[in-house]
Amino acid sequence: MEFDSWNPVYEEIRREFGYERSGDERARDVLASLTAPFDLDALSPVDGATVAIAGAGPSLETDPELDRARAVDVVVAASTAVDVLASNGIEVDCMVTDLDKNPETVRRLTADGVPVAVHAHGDNVPAIRRVVPDCADEFVLPTTQVEPRGPVRNFGGFTDGDRAAFLADHLGAARLVFVGWDFDDETVSSMKARKLAWAERLLRWLESRREERFSVLDGRREAIDALPLA
Repeated sequence: MEFDSWNPVYEEIRREFGYERSGDERARDVLASLTAPFDLDALSPVDGATVAIAGAGPSLETDPELDRARAVDVVVAASTAVDVLASNGIEVDCMVTDLDKNPETVRRLTADGVPVAVHAHGDNVPAIRRVVPDCADEFVLPTTQVEPRGPVRNFGGFTDGDRAAFLADHLGAARLVFVGWDFDDETVSSMKARKLAWAERLLRWLESRREERFSVLDGRREAIDALPLA
């Protein structure tokens, strides 16, 4: 994903949610000051692999979803999905997070040599300052949703889950399998529901770019408003 392709989508998201670009840029710069360039070769197993993109929805704890996660080559997991998988004996190959939950998992994974894509946005600077300095720097992949700068990269995506999918796409995944994704979870807040709607739209865009059909969108595809992303 080139930034010129992502930027119009980011602008659409920013306008809908009222985000200030300047806040995201400040967060990016703080993250840049605390990290070094990440060697993407650490994630080379993704290239050509079948990759599970694990969301943190309640369905992740069901046997069918866990079995699907066990069956793939590589697992890239969002936020607390890492903990659910670990409790079921499934280790992840990469975590994607904006540090809003489970900071100890972030620290543990980097200490164990597992890459963690840490995302900077306008309201998580305190978490960045608190968590990132305690991580093994070599295994922190810093990301942003605005223009990349220094060691901070932008692979596309908005929520932890869809950012995981865009990262795997960038790294050359042959096939993406989605586990633990619950777009219609009625237990989430209204804000989270709006973010999930955007995640759905972004996955629709990504599958179109990849010329692939994600089963997680089956039965939903035609109703997704993708026009602004064309």
